[in-house]
Amino acid sequence: MKPIRKAVFPVAGLGTRILPATKSMPKEMLTVVDKPLIQYAVEEARAAGIETFIFVTGRGKDSIEDHFDVSYEMSDTLEKRGKKTEQDILARTVPQAGDAIFVRQQRPLGLGHAVWCARRIVGDEPFAVLLPDELIEGATGELTAAYAKAGGNLVSVLDIPREATGSYGVIDPGAQKDGMIAVKGLVEKPKPAEAPSTLMLTGRYILQPEIFAKLEDQKPGAGNEIQLTDAMARLIGEQEFNAVPIGGKRYDCGSKAGFLAANLALGLARPDIAPALRELLKEAGITVS
Repeated sequence: MKPIRKAVFPVAGLGTRILPATKSMPKEMLTVVDKPLIQYAVEEARAAGIETFIFVTGRGKDSIEDHFDVSYEMSDTLEKRGKKTEQDILARTVPQAGDAIFVRQQRPLGLGHAVWCARRIVGDEPFAVLLPDELIEGATGELTAAYAKAGGNLVSVLDIPREATGSYGVIDPGAQKDGMIAVKGLVEKPKPAEAPSTLMLTGRYILQPEIFAKLEDQKPGAGNEIQLTDAMARLIGEQEFNAVPIGGKRYDCGSKAGFLAANLALGLARPDIAPALRELLKEAGITVS
């Protein structure tokens, strides 16, 4: 069984749910406390053992590539000023040479098409997919641990209210074993009354390379886009396919409310800023536990 060494980050989306912030700034570069969303995703992947980071970008996304490059001017200035702590923070954002690879999705044809754009770099090996606007604690590590047991294809899932299923992809669940749920089917944005479950896909996947052949001829689905969910559904029955309930917190940072919630939660979890943040909230008449 081949290890999971590569991860694909689809970052070409427009981020229309959080306009006007994303008019001139990629949604993946919006900061939660002091790090852009894309850095949280990369750090999550690195902690799970990922070695190669593949970014599928689009027009106006150059700042993502710049973020993971060396900033000579800033590094030089920090060194001259003796700011070692800041230098170390800056250095941690830069992968080793060749570990970060950027591919452009030239037409906005959907998530499935974005993943397909990475096919030649992924090659003939299993890989992870992370959607950076979903900020989730440790989900990729949970998937790689499950992959070591079962192999095959894996998705992270979260139980949500039934009325919310129309906004997400959900699984048709089968038997449960070893902390995993067999996936019998996948449905993209079903009507609540027709949803086969309330287990939503959370934007973390481990997929076998055979997904690329499915994406090659995948017909447009919901939103007239090439849906990754539809292509994954065609692998069910041909390969092992399981779901892993996430153990950590999940924040939908593609939404304004989710983005604000992530900033508050992660800010309050940081010992260096939590006391000042609590005081500011108290002054605003907001009580937090």
